[in-house]
Amino acid sequence: MHAIWRRVAPIMQRIVHWGDRRVPWGVRSLIGLLFVVGGVVGFLPILGFWMVPAGLALIALDVPPLRRRVLAWVDRQAGGGA
Repeated sequence: MHAIWRRVAPIMQRIVHWGDRRVPWGVRSLIGLLFVVGGVVGFLPILGFWMVPAGLALIALDVPPLRRRVLAWVDRQAGGGA
């Protein structure tokens, strides 16, 4: 499981930072919701279960008390800097 997380963490970091910098406030939640729904059917070839935590992180960016925590957590998991 740890090996899988090492591969997913940089992907999540890129998605969260992209969403934070380039996607408007309400659209992030919509994209996050689509990611979660896509992750539920993660057994399909193009979609993956990694989409669920990435979608939840994008949604959390629109919740002010969670925003700073999510950004710090993603940076810590991916090993630092953006």
